Amino acid sequence: MAIKSLVVQVRVDVAGKAHNCQANSKHRIKKGDTRLKVRNSRGWNHYCCACAETIISKDILKLTELKKLEVSQTSTL
Repeated sequence: MAIKSLVVQVRVDVAGKAHNCQANSKHRIKKGDTRLKVRNSRGWNHYCCACAETIISKDILKLTELKKLEVSQTSTL
């Protein structure tokens, strides 16, 4: 049995052309900048380093809580 991952396909790469960050359009990713790529169905979402750090930090907290294997008392509706 293969072990599954909760983390979707993610990469760190270098931007081939300038474009806006998909989390904050005020953040501009310049050609040659390092960026975070996250798989989105058939395509990729691209995030600047500042937004990537925020996303990763929040996800680490979520995974740390999930690792406790405790039933959540909050509703997900």
